[in-house]
Amino acid sequence: MDGKGALSAAFEVPPLEFAATQMLPNLWGMEMNTEDSLREYLRLFVRIPLLARIGPLAHTLDFIADAAPGVKEILAVGKLCYEAKEDHYDLVVVDAEASGHIVAQVGAPRAIREMVQVGPVREQTQWMIEVLEDPARTGVVVVTTPEEMPVTETIELIGRLDHETGVAVAGVVANRVLPALFSEREAAVFQRLDEAGPRATLVETAGAAVETVFQAASLTEARRRVGASHLERLRDDLGSEIPLLIIPELFIRAAGRRVVTLVAESIRDEL
Repeated sequence: MDGKGALSAAFEVPPLEFAATQMLPNLWGMEMNTEDSLREYLRLFVRIPLLARIGPLAHTLDFIADAAPGVKEILAVGKLCYEAKEDHYDLVVVDAEASGHIVAQVGAPRAIREMVQVGPVREQTQWMIEVLEDPARTGVVVVTTPEEMPVTETIELIGRLDHETGVAVAGVVANRVLPALFSEREAAVFQRLDEAGPRATLVETAGAAVETVFQAASLTEARRRVGASHLERLRDDLGSEIPLLIIPELFIRAAGRRVVTLVAESIRDEL
């Protein structure tokens, strides 16, 4: 929904458009934009045929959106609800915008319903709310990393979703989590080897590169411990109701489908 083209790059396909494009067998993707969403809304619900571009109307909509919260967001979230309502796909997965925008998007139907008391617009927002606020049909999955600021933003986002919308949080995914290099016993051995005497002996025997290995291992383990403390804080805040899935750091330079496959396998193993 953010229009960065990351989805097409991840699946190694040409840039996506508003019309659904097949990326893999049984997998389709599309990119949202205001003008095409408005065009489809007018065609489906207002019954207005549009043959020319509606750029000026879309710009007018942007102007109205500054004064009326929820107007612009309702087009994007309405398209998603429509696809789910019509059962065009077995599962609709949305690569949503950043945490600062997602609350306004999923809360747009409520905002519009409060503004419009009667008429077809209110009726349409009602079925959108029914789709979004049914935990059996819709859930937000928050993706974070084991760092202080992302974890704090995740906790704040879940709180806002709970207080400002009726959309349930289905789970949290912690991405790029560093694995433990050593078991508890191995960590004790490494600590002893890292002392001045044993370390000097290893350098003398194996060469100066041993220093680099020890420094890299110490730095990685320190980062892992810091990340683990942030994830522990996240777990405590989530409680037992919201699952936390761990995706390890992949340590690869590859991109595209290979990365998608590896991440999918990690999620499968977690589930």
